[in-house]
Amino acid sequence: MYFEISEFHERLKKTKESMLRNKIEVLVVSDPANMNYLTGYDGWSFYVHQGLVVALDRDEPLWWGRGMDGNGAKLTTWLSPDSIRPYADDYVQNVFRHPMSFVADIIREHGWERKNLGVEADNYWFTGKCLRTLSEELPSMEITDATSLVNWVRVIKSPAEIRYMKQAARVCEHVMETAVNSITTGARESSAAANVYHACITGTDEFTGDHPAIFPIMPSNERTTCAHLGWDPERKYAPGDLVLLELCGVRFRYHCPLSRTVYIGTPPEKLRKVADTVLRGVEETLAFIRPGVTAEEVEARWRKAIEGSGVVKPSRLGYSIGANYVPDWGEHTLSLRPGDKTVLKPGMTIHLMPGIWEDDFGFENSEPFLVTDTGCEPFCSFPRKILTR
Repeated sequence: MYFEISEFHERLKKTKESMLRNKIEVLVVSDPANMNYLTGYDGWSFYVHQGLVVALDRDEPLWWGRGMDGNGAKLTTWLSPDSIRPYADDYVQNVFRHPMSFVADIIREHGWERKNLGVEADNYWFTGKCLRTLSEELPSMEITDATSLVNWVRVIKSPAEIRYMKQAARVCEHVMETAVNSITTGARESSAAANVYHACITGTDEFTGDHPAIFPIMPSNERTTCAHLGWDPERKYAPGDLVLLELCGVRFRYHCPLSRTVYIGTPPEKLRKVADTVLRGVEETLAFIRPGVTAEEVEARWRKAIEGSGVVKPSRLGYSIGANYVPDWGEHTLSLRPGDKTVLKPGMTIHLMPGIWEDDFGFENSEPFLVTDTGCEPFCSFPRKILTR
């Protein structure tokens, strides 16, 4: 266990308080990051249906999942044996039988079938068939969309979580340095990516790393016009190459992402002008951030900082980060963009990501940060500039 059991109890308490506010008496959790947050469960088993049942009148969540993963729940969670409910393997990928029928059995067994039920309706792991099965099996339950209910509980980090994210930041710095040093004329792009994976998982002498929720985003040249492309496995680096790096360090599933831009040779004037604008915007935006401002006010301060430069960023400026699994290290809560009136509070952890993707090239220089009592604290210490090779 990477956290004290008392911390899990506090997380569960806050989750139940949110359930009460939303008139939810029973909650089915299917997001593996939320499962991890509430119980500690950590397994690569989310390719089949699994989850938790959290009820207001039960002290512990009920873990449910594939039978062969039950021992994993015993090893990685604080739950008692009675709270671990594995299902038979004939529920797995069977068109005639669905694991949500097993969940419905659990709900009926505890007499919850007439209570209000919340489900994470809009995430990667809860399907249309999940909802249909629950609706058919539990016709007396009122089903409410509880998407991101637990995510919003997670948005303010505990001291222990912040400690792990700072450790992930040290790993991230090592990963980024490894990537930059791997980008040399004649080197294979795939070899650079392999070095990044190795650095991410091995970590530093002080802190080991972990597998990332997002693969290394490191496109070159015209591929930098796109936001989420990887390396070219058939290509070698050459003079005049532009490379974007969007990488991360991971510690016990807690992610610290960072983006930088590399150029082999002397950067062209157009790239330098965009870089100067973005870097000025990053500096002024970070200086503006403090508790009490809203997410949209942060984005507005960024736009003011780059006003008149010709640089335009139509996508959001950043998002909340923390513990997660594939396919995303974002928490799916606050976004730094117009209309998001979330008030920043101490303990929030956010990725300021002012990526610019033009028709002919891209530029990235991001900063993950912690909202403090008086302002914000960047997690990483890495040069903010075009990194040349």
